[in-house]
Amino acid sequence: MDQTTLGIGTRLQHTQFGPGVIVGVKYATYLISFIHHGIKELDKTDSHLDEIIPENVTAEIETSSEIEKSLLKILRLWGDTQEIVPLGERWQKGMMLLQPFDKTQKPKEIPVEVFFHKIVMLRDRLRVMEQQINAHKILTDEDKVNLQQYITRIYGSLTTFNVLFKNKEHWFVGDKGAEP
Repeated sequence: MDQTTLGIGTRLQHTQFGPGVIVGVKYATYLISFIHHGIKELDKTDSHLDEIIPENVTAEIETSSEIEKSLLKILRLWGDTQEIVPLGERWQKGMMLLQPFDKTQKPKEIPVEVFFHKIVMLRDRLRVMEQQINAHKILTDEDKVNLQQYITRIYGSLTTFNVLFKNKEHWFVGDKGAEP
């Protein structure tokens, strides 16, 4: 492994510090954020580093805005945190009612906030799966494209739920202009 050209976002394993992600690139060192040890500056040739998933492989020095983007990506991939996605005002404190056709059966009431939270979790997990597919070392490019097309279709199937989101930038977007 040529460790002198790894980029921001590359996930690594260090024998002493455990799993980490490159958050900064300098001429001779990497700034690596380790899950249990914080940010450490290590030499690019450190023999205790093993590459897990390469990202942004380049010999160039990265900018601070790229570090911020990388940190957000790291939080989504490694942390069980998720972006705060606001529910549309008209749905707040609302209730969903699932009414069976058979009137002898009880309807099911679900708070819209609970349902919305599950939709957002689904979206976040699809994004992580998408990233895992794109970073997979064994899948061929053709396999990745085929799997990516399925994910795009899944997003398209979920566009019905866009009405719940407050902001359009959080919406599901499928393959625009494609036949259903």
